[in-house]
Amino acid sequence: MHQTLFDRYSSISVLLSLALVGSIACAASRDAHPLPVVEAIPADVQASGSSTAQTATSSTTQTLAPGATSAQITGKTASSTSSGARMDSTSTEPPITVPSVKGRTKKDSLALVKAIRAGMENTNWPVKTPPPLVGSILPAHRIVAFYGNPLSKKMGVLGALPPDKMLARFDSVAAKWQEADPDHPVQPALHLIAVVAQGYPGRDGKYRLRMTDSLINMVYSWAQKKNALLFLDVQVGQSTVQEELPRLLPFLMRPNVMLGIDPEFSMKSGDKPGSKIGTMSSADVNYAINLLAGMVKQYNLPPKVLVVHRFTRKMLTHAKEIKLDPRVQVVINMDGWGPPYLKYDSYRAYVETEPVQFTGFKLFFHNDAKKGDPILTPAEVLLLNPKPLYIQYQ
Repeated sequence: MHQTLFDRYSSISVLLSLALVGSIACAASRDAHPLPVVEAIPADVQASGSSTAQTATSSTTQTLAPGATSAQITGKTASSTSSGARMDSTSTEPPITVPSVKGRTKKDSLALVKAIRAGMENTNWPVKTPPPLVGSILPAHRIVAFYGNPLSKKMGVLGALPPDKMLARFDSVAAKWQEADPDHPVQPALHLIAVVAQGYPGRDGKYRLRMTDSLINMVYSWAQKKNALLFLDVQVGQSTVQEELPRLLPFLMRPNVMLGIDPEFSMKSGDKPGSKIGTMSSADVNYAINLLAGMVKQYNLPPKVLVVHRFTRKMLTHAKEIKLDPRVQVVINMDGWGPPYLKYDSYRAYVETEPVQFTGFKLFFHNDAKKGDPILTPAEVLLLNPKPLYIQYQ
């Protein structure tokens, strides 16, 4: 799930000067690398699945009987355990049926089953919290978001199409999620990268570029057309969450504007964004939670949603020390692109194993399909346990 910033911004030409175009272009690298091999998964995570999974058409399903293989995950990726699988004829676990999608491999199906079972066996899900406050979006709804920046076609679907065509495509995608899970009404959202990590230091040496108020308001107007939320995503570069969020307060005061923070581009080590994967700590997340909670209280707002991106363990340190507040709903979003089995493995390793509150799952229209894999369907993603309540498309 390695994502850096060096290709994504190369097409920026509409609203920035040539100098700014060159600056951001150096920062685009999220599309340059596939998912890394999943790090070691804690030894207490069990995974079971059949070796008889078949690929079929999208109109059928496949059942993977647990008695066929059973593996203890100890420092290996889910996709590397087949050679160490032991026979377990006494297994009493019920079989898991997964959708059969043309193009899916046995490896993909087994990884999905392992992710499902791991979530079922993790007794820390669902996270025990007080009942949601009035006006809370989660868990009653599922947020479906289009992500990116209108200044670049390579940063995500939000800028890849003209606004009208983008919003029409959004309607189609949202309808598929509503059909797949009628019990969770879809809450539409646009997710704008409002602070962009870049490859050049800029005037203040922070390696980030703040989007103008007029651009933020333009995307906000698009969201208004669809009764959608607007998420403002922050890639701090060599700045900090503490420095960047106060400037966004006038927007976050609006009841339908939410926040996202991206540890990938938090370069606490002093490196350039894109040269390595960055990191944030629970202290950074807690700062954002406290800021949002204070605004909810001061301005009598409905609870805010905070999305934290993650696709490696070190991207978010001391996750257990995140202090929840009922005025802020925290989503840990499984970010990154790659084949289905790696996306499932990463969800299991970096989101499911360290419960915070709610979970998200990111899908890439282009990069997830680079090697011929069909993009994951709502039916497949909804089998995960816990079920992601925030879905993001790039």
